[in-house]
Amino acid sequence: MNMSKHHSHPDIVKRLKRADGHLRGIIEMIEAERPCLDIAQQLHAVESAVREAKKVLIHDHLDHCLDAAVDAGPEESRRSVAEFKAITKYL
Repeated sequence: MNMSKHHSHPDIVKRLKRADGHLRGIIEMIEAERPCLDIAQQLHAVESAVREAKKVLIHDHLDHCLDAAVDAGPEESRRSVAEFKAITKYL
């Protein structure tokens, strides 16, 4: 499906760019030999941000792509069900 049809993608990109910047900060923390507890807390925050972005992406896909496929016809529906099965492994 074309990215422009996914309304959540701009939000996901913002989340991931924020996480990317945060991850770069964590690398600097490690290089500066900051306490491991501080680093672990920041890693947890980045992990949560990426997990949430993934969840939004998958839910958006399920809400929009599968609905469109069901309306498109049997062949598209079969292809979308197969894609649904494949994407659920990332939940």
